[in-house]
Amino acid sequence: MAGNSIGKLFKLTTFGESHGEAIGGIIDGCPSGISLDFNKIQTELQRRIPGQSAIVSQRKEADEVQFLSGIFNGKTTGTPIGFLIQNTNQKSGDYDQLQNSFRPSHSDYVYQKKYGIRDYRGGGRSSARETACRVVGGAIAKQFLKEIQFNAYVSSVGTISLDKPYQELDFSLTESNVVRCPDLSTADKMETYIKEVRKAGDTVGGTISCVIKNIPIGLGEPIFDKLHAELGKAMLSINAVKGFEIGSGFEGTKMNGSKHNDLFNSDGSTKTNFSGGIQGGISNGMDIYFRVAFKPVATIIQNQEVLTNENKLEMQQGKGRHDPCVVPRAVAIVEAMAALVLADYYLLNKIYYL
Repeated sequence: MAGNSIGKLFKLTTFGESHGEAIGGIIDGCPSGISLDFNKIQTELQRRIPGQSAIVSQRKEADEVQFLSGIFNGKTTGTPIGFLIQNTNQKSGDYDQLQNSFRPSHSDYVYQKKYGIRDYRGGGRSSARETACRVVGGAIAKQFLKEIQFNAYVSSVGTISLDKPYQELDFSLTESNVVRCPDLSTADKMETYIKEVRKAGDTVGGTISCVIKNIPIGLGEPIFDKLHAELGKAMLSINAVKGFEIGSGFEGTKMNGSKHNDLFNSDGSTKTNFSGGIQGGISNGMDIYFRVAFKPVATIIQNQEVLTNENKLEMQQGKGRHDPCVVPRAVAIVEAMAALVLADYYLLNKIYYL
């Protein structure tokens, strides 16, 4: 199986399955001498952890990361950083019914057809359990990029949207509620709706917005390695993501160029930021902001048609512990993936242009 790594210089490779002994990863290319705050790394994992509230998966995992290499006396050594997160709360029996059937809109069918074998327990390698490894990598990338601020938050759940521009939001409120929406009245509505959806045995999608501040000018490469292209790839690699837009995004298609152009100030900054902080694939020093769309979780606790190994259709009810809406826990993942991309481009820029 290919496709388990991201990055060229700051490179993360992950391994493990949802119901295996452990998941983990290797970070290659992290510079030496970085003092790591392990409490901050664990805090990032706690933001993604299952069982943290009534509106997420009730799987109970401590998600305590164990570092195996690449760190000495609290500092990175420049050698590969190996880490491990034990799986301690699997309930594999919940997935026995999936040995001979495929859930709709899930990876079950394509994994079986592509590889001829699949770990049906919790989705195996395709499970969002793997994203804990990304959060560890992103947490270390954040400590490497000390000046850069990452602010991701839930901006919609189903049809409930936070319509305020990000400049009017207080990001310190994001972690004050279980939905991770920085507008408290909107967060209350989202939480109520997610609970209703869960009670019905159903799921719902949503969007996460991310604002990245204090970006230096010059990150990104022309043509095929544009910064926003790599950010898009990183976000679309996250489980359940179906859309990515940056800056004005699709709304920009409704504007005229005379309104959409970001006119300059005398210091090189721009009066507006419809570009989302990136022009020509290269950061221009303005805030980078983008949105990520998450579909509803495929496994629902309702009867629905599934396809069997014998190519028959039959009714089956989903089992197991699943998120009714993934976006509250995915906030940490979005930030982690953005940090991994920016760490990689920071090193590329340093090597080739400084």
